[in-house]
Amino acid sequence: MSAVVLALLAGAVVGLALGGMGGGGSVLAVPALVYLLGFSPVEATTASLVIVAITTATSLYAHGRDGNVRWRAGLLFAAAGLLPAVLGGLLAARLPEALLTAAFSVLAAVAAAGMLQARDEAPATGGTNTARAAGAGAGLGAVTGLLGVGGGFLGVPALVRVVGLPMRAAVGTSLLVITLTSTASLAARGGTLSALDWTVVGPFTAAAVLGAWDGRRLAARVSGRALQRVFGAALLAVAALMLVDAFVLR
Repeated sequence: MSAVVLALLAGAVVGLALGGMGGGGSVLAVPALVYLLGFSPVEATTASLVIVAITTATSLYAHGRDGNVRWRAGLLFAAAGLLPAVLGGLLAARLPEALLTAAFSVLAAVAAAGMLQARDEAPATGGTNTARAAGAGAGLGAVTGLLGVGGGFLGVPALVRVVGLPMRAAVGTSLLVITLTSTASLAARGGTLSALDWTVVGPFTAAAVLGAWDGRRLAARVSGRALQRVFGAALLAVAALMLVDAFVLR
């Protein structure tokens, strides 16, 4: 199967995750780029940031039109993560690839566990703790910059529990946060963009954008719990594969 076809298929799955759940696409994009398309971990995390930033920006328009984006809360949350995102992006280029793979696999396993639990959303808090919100935003930015993940699977719960947003607004607002932090992370990796294979990244991104629109429609018809469990099971398998690669095969 050609690289372009694989990129289109993987991009569609990533888009479905982002559109249907407001996150989770990037933790599927990186292993797809590494194991299906032959990217190095550093190249994959950079390409993932490109794919996620563009896909979430296009999805953000639709969610904003529907009134599901809390612009002020999202901007404040993202602002706390911009500098950590840049610093994480600079650090990623200096770390061993095996370490990046191991760190990503652990994060993917944590994300998979959260998806498989498929709990009901936590009740919104009565008010926002500014310090906690800033800390959560900074942590999300650092993870985005270092590992090339948009952080929606971490950002949505934080926006619900820390900022106090209802789930639908948290999903829409997380897209704003992801767009901003991913773009900031890319700014720190500008020198690596020219090394990407754009004949693969381009189709991957286009399929992700289209998949995100389908994901929004799918989420309206299929149980959110069912979607989370399907993606969680796939992600857990990916995490196990990457741990074996990092600690056994190298």
